[in-house]
Amino acid sequence: MSSPKYQAKRKPQLKWKVGEETILESTVGIASYYGDEFAGKLTANGEIFNPEGKTCAHRTYPFGTKIKVVNLKNGLSTIVRVNDRGPFVSGRTIDLSRAAAAEIGMLGEGTARVRLEILEWGEEQ
Repeated sequence: MSSPKYQAKRKPQLKWKVGEETILESTVGIASYYGDEFAGKLTANGEIFNPEGKTCAHRTYPFGTKIKVVNLKNGLSTIVRVNDRGPFVSGRTIDLSRAAAAEIGMLGEGTARVRLEILEWGEEQ
C-alpha cells in the first residue's frame, strides 16, 4: 500500500512539455533492477512479475504511474509502469524490470544514476 500522501491521484503544481511529452514531475536518483528470480511471483498490485515487461517498483508512486527513465550516463531512456513497491535497498530510487534495465544500458553495472520523468499519474487500486 502506498503512503497516504500518494493514495489519491496527485494534481501536479507544475508541468512542462518536452517535445510531445508532458512531464508532471522530475527527480534524479539511483536505479537498480529485479533479477530473474522474481519471475512469476506476485507484485504488490497483484500482477505476476514478468522480467520482459516494462514495469518497475517505486516506494510511493501510485500503481499505474507511467515514468520515463533516462540513464544520465548514456542518455538512453525507457518508459515503465509502476506495479510494485521497492526498492528496499538504501539509496536506491527505483527498481526496473530486466527488459527496462537492458533498454537503458545498465545490465552490466547493475545500477545507474537516472532521471525519472512522470508522464502520467496512476490510480491506486
